[in-house]
Amino acid sequence: MKIGAFTVAWSSKPLEEVLDFLVEAGVQAIELGCGNYPGNAHCNPFELNESAADRKALLKMVGDRGLVISGLSCHGNPLHPDKKIATAHHEVWQATVKLAKNLGVQCVNGFSGLPAGGPDDKVPNWVVAPWPEDHLQALEYQWAVATEYWTAEAKNLKKAGVYACFEMHPNFLVYNPETLIKLRKAVGANGDRICANYDPSHLFWQGIDNTAAIRWLGEQSDPVIRHFHAKDSLVYDWNARVNGVLDTKHYSDEINRSWIFRSVGYGHGADVWKDILSTLRMVGYDGALSIEHEDSLMTNDEGFLKAVAMLKECAMFQEKGGRNRSAVSLTADPDRPGKGGVREMNRLQ
Repeated sequence: MKIGAFTVAWSSKPLEEVLDFLVEAGVQAIELGCGNYPGNAHCNPFELNESAADRKALLKMVGDRGLVISGLSCHGNPLHPDKKIATAHHEVWQATVKLAKNLGVQCVNGFSGLPAGGPDDKVPNWVVAPWPEDHLQALEYQWAVATEYWTAEAKNLKKAGVYACFEMHPNFLVYNPETLIKLRKAVGANGDRICANYDPSHLFWQGIDNTAAIRWLGEQSDPVIRHFHAKDSLVYDWNARVNGVLDTKHYSDEINRSWIFRSVGYGHGADVWKDILSTLRMVGYDGALSIEHEDSLMTNDEGFLKAVAMLKECAMFQEKGGRNRSAVSLTADPDRPGKGGVREMNRLQ
């Protein structure tokens, strides 16, 4: 695994300056924002797609520092009921997919999008309960819209050799592992192009056990987790006990919110993060741990450097494999013949 960084936290600085800072911090991979919500301060896909020379210069700038590009990100809502917004986000999405192909990057990170609750509505509608029943009708409409859109996009992704890596994020149709796999199955033959940019922070506050979720996703027929955001969150029990975790107060109102985003290690300790990263390794993930700084209690640099230090402690998986074969044979399932455990140990003795 490589420690990475999402460079949008330093959008006000030139990319070269940011890369030098990241290399000094021990980063090995970068994730670049290409527009929509993350902005495109460091990577404008429309301009780069028009210039092979500029693409070559970008790759050289990154490669000369020993870095790789783990993903391109253009989080937006191409399913927005406002056609102007939907079209703009869709165009950025398609330009980013094209740029990923041109740069040899496999992961385009974003959101599933969220439609309105019906064809005449003006704003997106996140449905979180099955009653009253008109909300289920809205959900049925939303899934039809999303399925049509992403079925077409999955075909384009297949041609480009690129994967859509969705953050499971509340206020979007895909917000947990179940809805991610539901969309994957809904798009049909090219469903393997719908994958995860796994961000534990959005799942922690929903009450999801991240190691269980990672294992469950790892049991799917094709690899699901193709990118990873290293970001933490913390539920504040004194607020959640009274009002629960669905919280619309501004992120800057930290003391009154039920939960806030934290730098890695400030929401959950090293034991939790070691378990998460070890489970990622068990399901075959060997990509970037891209630090996304959104901790409102720390500056970008401070929060980022603390996250790097924690990941260095928890994720020192620099070599492939690493399994002790004799240990595997003695610790596997004791009730499965030929799979190690007690029976295999007796045979070996």
